[in-house]
Amino acid sequence: MAVTAAQVKELRQATDAPMMDCKKALTQCEGNMEKATEWLKERGVAKSAKKADRVAAEGSIGLKISDDFKTASLIEVNSETDFVAQNTEFKDLVAQTVAQVFDTQCGDAAALPATAKDSSTFLEYFQGAVAKIGEKIEYRRLSNIKTDATSVVNGYVHSNTRIGVIVEIKCDSAETAAALAPVAKQVAMHASAMKPTTLSYKDFDAAYVADETKGRIEAIKKDNEERSRLKKPLINVPDYISMVQLTEEVMTAAEDKIKATLKEQGKPEKIWDKIVPGQLARYIQDNTTLDKEQALLDQNYVLDDKMSVAEAVAAAGKAAGGTAEIASFVRLEVGEGLEKKVDNFAEEVAAQMA
Repeated sequence: MAVTAAQVKELRQATDAPMMDCKKALTQCEGNMEKATEWLKERGVAKSAKKADRVAAEGSIGLKISDDFKTASLIEVNSETDFVAQNTEFKDLVAQTVAQVFDTQCGDAAALPATAKDSSTFLEYFQGAVAKIGEKIEYRRLSNIKTDATSVVNGYVHSNTRIGVIVEIKCDSAETAAALAPVAKQVAMHASAMKPTTLSYKDFDAAYVADETKGRIEAIKKDNEERSRLKKPLINVPDYISMVQLTEEVMTAAEDKIKATLKEQGKPEKIWDKIVPGQLARYIQDNTTLDKEQALLDQNYVLDDKMSVAEAVAAAGKAAGGTAEIASFVRLEVGEGLEKKVDNFAEEVAAQMA
């Protein structure tokens, strides 16, 4: 049967597919609009499948937070190119995807395709959107935090949309929680910049700490060799790198060493109690560098580096008339752990022309 221009226009408006593809779909499906739409979707999926060997390492982070700051969802949606990640269709897809995660509270990326959307599934919606964009797109990681009445969750997505964080703060009351919503966002902004990998030093694996200790101490020693050659001040070589290593025995030995040094220096014993606490604090500072780099609670707070993040949140809770502590956080950065494939430009052009 003959396909009219009006039919082609209608199908193009419904699918945003190229004009010639719309005409071909209608011809193949004998003018049946529903079948032609499915034909285009299948074709779009087939085109995406050809790009399956490509690495989708660009993209954006999506964030959605409830008005009462009790529920938050975060998702990473990946594309092949940054160019596509900046277009309106992709941004809408990210917004729709994080909204789906938020509405369904789906906790597993693998389960998201089967969740209901409109009169079908999210998989069908996602594939249709990908077909219109014409590039390999996938969602890789997602997370939800749902709090109770005495807790609050807030989040932040960096201006480049490549980093997103959600932070949960547990408080003593609903009133304190409500007052801490802005603080939760500030901590999320801190985490976006400072890249913590875990909440507390208590989360570190013992073998990881042991390996890091050896590597970091050797790196400082080598750095000091160069500093010595250049006649620069040397860096203090620590004994340890995490609070998890500073056992009672270690701290007792450190205190004994400090007292022995004070005695050698001829400091009166009656003033030791004024000196020892400060030097022990300095010892802890020098021997917990891993914690300050990777554990959120132990990092120096960017808005007040005289306090740790944990101390800053506790102070904010006290100022609000209660107590507050960070219960959990999630940080996603686009492309983490992915190795982007670098293609030969001429070969890529030739492949696209084939």
